[in-house]
Amino acid sequence: MPNTPPVKLTKKQTLIQTVKYFLFAASAGLIQGITFTILTETGVFRDSDRKYGPSYLIALVLSVIWNFTFNRKFTFKSIANVPIAMLKVFGYYCVFTPISTWWGNKITGMYPDLEWVQYATLVGTLLINGVTEFLFYRFVIFRNSINTNESGKKEEAKKSG
Repeated sequence: MPNTPPVKLTKKQTLIQTVKYFLFAASAGLIQGITFTILTETGVFRDSDRKYGPSYLIALVLSVIWNFTFNRKFTFKSIANVPIAMLKVFGYYCVFTPISTWWGNKITGMYPDLEWVQYATLVGTLLINGVTEFLFYRFVIFRNSINTNESGKKEEAKKSG
């Protein structure tokens, strides 16, 4: 795909895009939360001093795949090269994951006897991740390919004509 300038979204399109992103992100968060809960409650990593980290990382990978797939197709309506777009997502998570795993282990390590702290930490991390990832998707990954799939082209045609 040639390097094209970003599409100028209307206020309505921007609002719809934001709402769609966060609905898909919420569903990814649900997947992450359920996976995290199963891994935490079944005691898969119970013998580890750092049981938050492995549960968090496995749950995160599942949610990222889900979130990327649906947001690429339905929110950003992009035909961006999937391997390149996923490489950019990987780059984002090369920064976000170590930092969020560090603060998750740090916070939960301060209160090892309070199980709810793990869940509160996860919720806070999900919120930070949701906002920063949306901005990264919107202004880095899909900046020049918004509304380039069939559905997006139709949307742009309606807007122009």
